[in-house]
Amino acid sequence: MSKKAALVTGGATRLGRHFSEALADAGYDIALHVNSSREEAEEVAEGIRGKGRECEILPCNFIHDPLDTLIHTAKERFPNLSVLLNSASTYQAAPIADTNLAMLETQFRVNLFTPLLLTQHFAKTVDKGCVINIIDNKVAYHQYPYAAYLLSKKGLADMTQMAALEFAPHIRVNGIAPGVILPTSIRSHEYLAWRLEGIPLNRQGAPDHLVQTLHYLLDNDFVTGQVLFVDGGESIYLEGRHSENYAPQ
Repeated sequence: MSKKAALVTGGATRLGRHFSEALADAGYDIALHVNSSREEAEEVAEGIRGKGRECEILPCNFIHDPLDTLIHTAKERFPNLSVLLNSASTYQAAPIADTNLAMLETQFRVNLFTPLLLTQHFAKTVDKGCVINIIDNKVAYHQYPYAAYLLSKKGLADMTQMAALEFAPHIRVNGIAPGVILPTSIRSHEYLAWRLEGIPLNRQGAPDHLVQTLHYLLDNDFVTGQVLFVDGGESIYLEGRHSENYAPQ
């Protein structure tokens, strides 16, 4: 049986690491993209090799380096490359009033332009495959305090559907929109508890919930153009204000 291989961007840290390790567990060799997290990448690569899979660390700076080279290097190293998982992301909070051009350029470049161009090069390079974009359940909202970040992720959600149409039938393109899964360490316990109150399932998710979604998207070959929200129902909790929930002070 031919060996399978996947390219995971941002695959050494946070959710990207979980995806890399899950794909290795599923029998994929891993092309592990890294920018600045080289030490973490070495640790992840060692673990993947310990599972009996091959792993190659592929450095690439999405601001300065050519993206077609990343795809071609991954394909050359792993001829059976069939999965591109776009997990790399960057984030800087600011409302529109405080957003400058540098913030827009960086966040759109990493969060939207790079996945788009990698998908383009991937579709040209492989005969058949699957692209999975890691988005964010915030795309269901209009949270202007995260203007540049959220607009770039909304664009990624739309690009996922456009690419699914353009590159069918030989490439399937889907997305995963995580909710409260791995909150950053700067978030307080009080903040996290407040966030959980807005989740219908009333609890925090785990990386395994995303891994289950990943397996579904890989295994079901009749699914394309979908963005699956894995957020405990948070993104559909849009009741709004009306006369029956009005509580005068």
